[in-house]
Amino acid sequence: MAEDIRKLLLAAFDVEHREHVAAIRGALGSATPDWNDVFRRAHSLKGASRAVDLPAVEAVAHRLETLFEGVRTGATALDREAANAVHLALDRIESYVAGLTDGSGPDMPADALAALGHVLRLPGETPPPAQPAPPAPLPDPSPSPPPGPPAAPASPPAATAAPTQADPAPKPGSEPPEASAAILRVPAEAVEALARASHDLASTLAGQAPAADGLARLARLARDLRVGAEALAAGAGAERPEWRALAARAGAFAREAADLSRRQASATSAVEGAATRVRAAAERLALVPAETVLAPLARSLRETAREQGREVDLTLRGLDLPVERGTLQALKDPLLHALRNALSHGWQAPEVRRAVGKPEALGLGLEVAVRGARLQVTVFDDGPGPDLARIEAAARERGLLGPASAAEPDTLLRLVFEPGFSTAEAVDTLSGRGYGLSVAADAARQLMGSVRLEPRDPAGTALIFSLPLSAARRSLLLVEAAGRSYALPGGAVERLLRLRRDDLPVAMGRTIVRLGDGDAATSHPVTDLAAILGQVADPADPGTLTAVVLRTGGGRLALAVDRLHDVRPFLVLPAPDFGADPGLIAGTAVLHGDVPVLVLDPEGLASRAQAGTTGGALGTMAPAPRSTTHAAAAASARATILVVDDSITTRTLEKGILEAAGYRVVVCVDGQDALDRLRAEIEPVNLVLADVEMPRLDGFGLLKALRADERFARLPAILMTSRGDAADVARGLDLGADAYLTKQKFDQRQLLDTIGQLL
Repeated sequence: MAEDIRKLLLAAFDVEHREHVAAIRGALGSATPDWNDVFRRAHSLKGASRAVDLPAVEAVAHRLETLFEGVRTGATALDREAANAVHLALDRIESYVAGLTDGSGPDMPADALAALGHVLRLPGETPPPAQPAPPAPLPDPSPSPPPGPPAAPASPPAATAAPTQADPAPKPGSEPPEASAAILRVPAEAVEALARASHDLASTLAGQAPAADGLARLARLARDLRVGAEALAAGAGAERPEWRALAARAGAFAREAADLSRRQASATSAVEGAATRVRAAAERLALVPAETVLAPLARSLRETAREQGREVDLTLRGLDLPVERGTLQALKDPLLHALRNALSHGWQAPEVRRAVGKPEALGLGLEVAVRGARLQVTVFDDGPGPDLARIEAAARERGLLGPASAAEPDTLLRLVFEPGFSTAEAVDTLSGRGYGLSVAADAARQLMGSVRLEPRDPAGTALIFSLPLSAARRSLLLVEAAGRSYALPGGAVERLLRLRRDDLPVAMGRTIVRLGDGDAATSHPVTDLAAILGQVADPADPGTLTAVVLRTGGGRLALAVDRLHDVRPFLVLPAPDFGADPGLIAGTAVLHGDVPVLVLDPEGLASRAQAGTTGGALGTMAPAPRSTTHAAAAASARATILVVDDSITTRTLEKGILEAAGYRVVVCVDGQDALDRLRAEIEPVNLVLADVEMPRLDGFGLLKALRADERFARLPAILMTSRGDAADVARGLDLGADAYLTKQKFDQRQLLDTIGQLL
């Protein structure tokens, strides 16, 4: 019993100590720290460690308390030496607690107590050389994320140590976790599969809406029938008792239909609510605050710096941002390589830094942010910056540059990602083998992103990962252009404009807006979003300019839209893997009711606006030139096409292509869903466009079932899939497909021409 109580106390202490450590680090990096709160944190940490019988932690916390008592009263200055001692002490406490097994762990290194004692000028205390941390495991990144990320601490000023952001934790005094509340490690693939399944469930439920609508219509018809029957019965009187009987039966039928409709609506609402909760839970599993995985890197880097005898100021920003767990795991090792490289190549002797006006400590940083529609992770330093001359010499030595070829800076900075490329004079424990940046480049490619190295102003180097927003919830602004909805990243929106066009100047045929006040005002031409997308604008009020001002890498973009909708967080899925223009589409947002819209990339929009590119910019979303066959077919009748695909992204993309070409489109989530809809004869279908790989019933099975049913034996069917093997093509055609198109070689015109020929 006593052992169980101690486990509960240690579990509560683990939660509490992490919050205290995070708060103290946050104060060290704040421009306006609350030293009274910091003192109370150290005092509470000491008392909590005493309560769970951890004397090693209690001793360090006591000296922290003494130090902060002096700082808050002004008796002690928190200089660089003191800040470094505090960081060392907090690192040692974290490592010690993480290494506890059944309430006991390895001895805590004495360097933290000694460093604090030296700062406090305690007798006999001298700062010993840094000792390696005990072999404690780093915090495991696999637990489920907490209910909400903490606020990120303020960015530290120069020459101050920045915080290491710890895992979010409940407030002190919260209930300790149950003894049985263990951490369950789940493979990342299983989490991703759960997220996909939850979206498939929601899509399937959305497909049941016609049945619910049909029941509601049936209830209304039954009510009308009852009213009519009662009127007939009232007019017939006693002479026609059968009319009264008919009215009674009609009334019973109407009541039964109304009750069935209500029960169906209630059940549908309950199931949809449950599906929404399942989807939200799956998203929470997939998305975690970046600190959950990346925070331990700070402790590792500080330990390395101590071993090397180097002073560093470490800045962490944006680690409260929720990011897909798989992305963070893929970045963890490359970022550690990058931080160690920065510590090696950015290092300058203190006297050299002083001579150029820099603080003695090397400034290092890790920042996670959303820039436009991209996730950007940056490792930066304030060292000397890239040595282009040494990079060029190393490139020529390795044969990457010809003896007489000119080398532009951008070219040189791309070469550093070649495997084995290094400018280090010797191999040491930090760098020199030339594989750190190569690992970074490989990770970026695997995540379908990019990485670049660039100099910082006024000094230093930045390694910048630019990655797609994968399955992540982001704040998006919904806009409308040419009758379709699109999404813009909320983080890129600077302001919204509604102005009378008559009041705006026009230059070279383009409307101009002035942003800012006085001498700081700047003029910007307005670009129509519909024009960039190759479509025709349809504003609600032609006399009013409705525009969004976007921040981009090149400045500002004033983008005219037809209508503005709301700003809300949405799930952002990867961009379609075929047909769409990757320069414009950053992903797909799933709106309420599983209605997908494309997320546009502000950088791509700005590039197209600057280049004046219009017409077909979105590729599959814009009307394409049509063949004579297709034009004639489209003009003869507005045909209905059934699109069958289990990917919501692919469905919406194909739907956009076909609707832009003038077709009416119905969508189904798999072959069985399509077969059921066709057999129900809800609407006449003129052609089926289906994927092959789908759950329940695949494209081959759907095709076989259609050809076996005399009602659909001659219904035109096209298979469009990523399976392009000759055997798959032959099988599809043998089963009766009228055409077999592959997504790898997708061409919008070919698809429309094929449909035109079949219709």
